[in-house]
Amino acid sequence: MSETKPRLVVGYHVFNDFDTAPVVEEMVRKTYSGPFALATDYMVFNVTKDNIQVRMSAIDEDIWPQPSVTEKLSADPSQKIGFSDYIKDGRVPYSDVVGKIYADINKWYGSDEQPPN
Repeated sequence: MSETKPRLVVGYHVFNDFDTAPVVEEMVRKTYSGPFALATDYMVFNVTKDNIQVRMSAIDEDIWPQPSVTEKLSADPSQKIGFSDYIKDGRVPYSDVVGKIYADINKWYGSDEQPPN
């Protein structure tokens, strides 16, 4: 980065947390001493010919989603794709654990459901 002399270096696609951010910045600073920002969600970069401003966007996280503009389509069971043999062969059923859960639920609800094989 020191060779290209960027106006701002932005680090992204990293786990940006209180304990990892200092380590990331320390590594960047080994070869670069210019402007640096470690990106987070909703970070905005306003770039002009003369200036780069880094800020956080103002959002309302408590909004309801907009209604769909497309018609809902029901699932077609004939298009169901099952698990591959590779996945099925790796299954570990833990029947002792699952059996106990089924027994408890059957006792509570007076049912007689059995775990799948």
